[in-house]
Order: sequence, then structure tokens, then C-alpha cells
Amino acid sequence: MLGLALLVALIAGATYMFMAPAQITGKIQLVASFYPLAYFSEEIGGDKVEVRTLIPYNTEVHSWQPSTADIMALADADIVVYNGADLDQWFQEDILPALNISGKIVVEAAANLTLITASGDTDEPGPYDPHTWISPHLAEGEALSIYNALVQKDPANAAYYNQRWQSLKERLEGLDASYTSGLANKTRGTIFVTHAAFGYLAYRYNFTQEGVIGISADQEPSAEGIAALVEQMVEHNTFFVFVDPVYSDQYALILKNELEARTGHQVQILELSLILGPLSGEDYIAQSEANLNNLKIGLGVP
Repeated sequence: MLGLALLVALIAGATYMFMAPAQITGKIQLVASFYPLAYFSEEIGGDKVEVRTLIPYNTEVHSWQPSTADIMALADADIVVYNGADLDQWFQEDILPALNISGKIVVEAAANLTLITASGDTDEPGPYDPHTWISPHLAEGEALSIYNALVQKDPANAAYYNQRWQSLKERLEGLDASYTSGLANKTRGTIFVTHAAFGYLAYRYNFTQEGVIGISADQEPSAEGIAALVEQMVEHNTFFVFVDPVYSDQYALILKNELEARTGHQVQILELSLILGPLSGEDYIAQSEANLNNLKIGLGVP
């Protein structure tokens, strides 16, 4: 079986002979690795840009691998956007080195962000927490990188992109302000989650997270780890468990059952979305607002 890097090179060479989609549709062809980046691209690009998302909506991002059709889309793209921050390593390690980037703009959306490590620190080297887009504050920085790429590729429509970027920027800044004010009067300082993917929210809005599994969703928790987490919840007098609606609630139910058996107190499971695709008609902004509402409950905002 051909290696991924060799397959990229062969497909890129083959597609060079065909007319690029931008010449056919008249639109900038932008390929984003996953939903949040595609959402920002669509909001800024509007009807001047045709956006394709590589990773299917609400799919585990860390271990996903591209298909032949995905690689062909990358070969034809005018702008390619990936997250970086150790999230889509398959792109950095296998796709990018073999991709003919002549005439393309490649955007690492998290390149200019201040990253935190798995322990929540900014002063240590990686591995980094890759879940940058969940923070509205950092999402604004990622969206700015996309805006700059669109203006660079298509300066004739710079005013159009600027108008749409300013609109998105205002919404993201409004979200950030809502989080800051909404969580200012919290009475608890720790949330308990099945997947510790909310470090940037915790860092920005001054709380901590404790997870059944760490920043990688591929991990498997130990019985000792779960027991220790239950002990922490008892110590914090906390009876809320957060789970992403896309992932299994297996670990949340284990925590719930263990804690209820230990204390006799009813435990509530709340949703905290990783925002990997539209859910029940809710887009990035709506899911971020829902996350804030549930954080208020879990953190005891009066």
C-alpha cells in the first residue's frame, strides 16, 4: 500500500493536468481541515468562496486520515486552512511536505496564538492543547488568519471580505465578553469533564478542568483515575459532569453512578460541545452560547 505522502505527490501531479475549479466557478477554492475553520471561512468569504471541509462534521479529529478524494481537493485548492497546535498532525507530517503549494496559500490558523500545554501552562514546551477554536477569544485570531489569506489571494474583493470579517469579529468579541461577564460571579472554580478539551476556556475565564481522559480523545481511563476523580468531586462538593454530545456518555455515567452511590446526591450530566459540526441546527456561535449557559450551571453562577 502506498504511503500517504507518496499518494499525495502522485495525486497532486495527476490533478495538475486539469483545470482548477476556481477557473470554472470563478470562486476562490478553500479547503479547511474541519468545521470551525470552514465556518469562519464561509462567514468571511461569503459568495466569493467555495469552502470544502475535509473531516466530516462531528467526527473525531485527532486520528482522522484523508481519502484520495480529500487529497485531490487539497491539490486543487487556492487556500488550504488547517488548525495546527498539534491537532491535525497528519496534515503537517504527511500532506504538507508532499503537496505542491505553488500558487496556494497555506494557513496554519493557530500559528500566532498563545498556546497552553496539557497542564494549562503557557511557559512550557508542547505537547500543546490543540482545542484552540473552543475559546471565542482564540477563534477570533484564527478567523483573522483566514481573512488575511482571502485578502491576499483576492485583493479585488478586499472590501467585501473586510465587511464580513468585521461582522464575525464583533460576534466573537461579543461571545468573549459574555463569557467574561457571565462567569465573573461563579461560586465554584472547577468543572469535571469526560474529555479535558476545555483548557483554553478555563485559562481565559479563570477556572480549572478535571477530565476522565486528557486532551486526546483516544486515551482510555484507568479505574484508579476514575476513582480519584470521584474523590475530587466529593472534595469540591460538585455534582455536575460535562460531556460532549457527539461522544459517548459512558464515562459520564460511570462518574455519575459512582458519585451518587458514594454521596447519595443526585448528579446532573451537562453538555459541553467541542463544536465539531452543526448540532440540532446550531452553528458555532449558538453552540458557544449553549456552552456558556451550561458552564454557568456547573460553576454555580447565581
